[in-house]
Amino acid sequence: MSSLEKIKEKVYGGKRLSRKDGVILFGSADLNEIGKLADLVRKRKAGNEVYFIVNKHLYYTNVCAWQCGFCAFSETADSPHAYTKSLEEIEAEAAKDIAELSEFRITGGINPQLPLEYYEEMLSRLKSRFPHIHIEAFAPTEIDFIAAKGGLTIKDTLIRLQEDGLGSLCSGGAEIFSPRAREELCSRKTSGDNWIKIMRIAHKLGIASNASMLYGHVETIAERVEHLLKIRELQDQTGGFNAFIPLPFLSENTELSHTSLTTGYDDLKTIAISRLLLDNFYHIKVLWMFYGAKTAQIALAFGANDLGGTVREEQKGVARSAGSYANRSIQKEKLIRLIKEVDRVPFERGILYKPKKTTAIGMSEQKWGSGLHS
Repeated sequence: MSSLEKIKEKVYGGKRLSRKDGVILFGSADLNEIGKLADLVRKRKAGNEVYFIVNKHLYYTNVCAWQCGFCAFSETADSPHAYTKSLEEIEAEAAKDIAELSEFRITGGINPQLPLEYYEEMLSRLKSRFPHIHIEAFAPTEIDFIAAKGGLTIKDTLIRLQEDGLGSLCSGGAEIFSPRAREELCSRKTSGDNWIKIMRIAHKLGIASNASMLYGHVETIAERVEHLLKIRELQDQTGGFNAFIPLPFLSENTELSHTSLTTGYDDLKTIAISRLLLDNFYHIKVLWMFYGAKTAQIALAFGANDLGGTVREEQKGVARSAGSYANRSIQKEKLIRLIKEVDRVPFERGILYKPKKTTAIGMSEQKWGSGLHS
């Protein structure tokens, strides 16, 4: 019996896959079979609903002291392209075009000039004016900086921000946990171990989050697998992750622009293997602005069950800074159409995957999901 057949037996039997299994899957050329297995697990765990949310991204500064080599978003303080928004500007941006909006997603660079009070008042202003809109804000890397700036522990910082309106944490800054890879990519950034530590504290306080992995740069396959297993371990301990987000590295305008972009083959395989290894996650989210709408749609047959959000944004964000070819936003109706074309049930989610409303209006006759693996 081949190694892939043994893995197939495990998946059909509902058994957890090992580190060795993950490496074997990445080494296999049988993308179709891996996709079939991931689609099976997706159906078991999450059914046929595909989620999305109407959200808006707010970027408060692109000034960042870390200047990571893989990042196209950050600027030095003296750059002509640098910005740091006033609280009034952030509030004004938030107030634009909020019909049907369920979520603000707020993130930015590590700007040494910003005090703890800036972040607290930002949250309290938005929560006071828009109490019905969930606030997902700040990655663990930002929390680490905010805590140090305020002279507080991570726990006390999170408690204060939670009282000001923080609803959940962003997943950014995870990149790849490998110390070897981080030394090359982002040596000044919060370590992978600290990212996990901060997420563990947040989850114990009842602050949920997503998890992510940036792949396709300098990491090895073994390091990808190790990253996924560390996330799985933390999810076993806390159950605080809502979704896992695999992120393909976009190299344009970065110091690594000489590296090749990930291929659709690698993207679909990574999405599928994430579904197979992360057996304690219900939701695998593919962000259409990183993959493009067509690949994101195909990914729904490779284990994914969430297309992200409409991503209304006033400022150029991380994906567009790095050369994403996707538009800066997408209409809800187009997301619904993309989902229905592959014979899945569109589901507009509210806060933290709580139901908002089902938008299924009769399925397309096209059986894309089954056809890919037949």
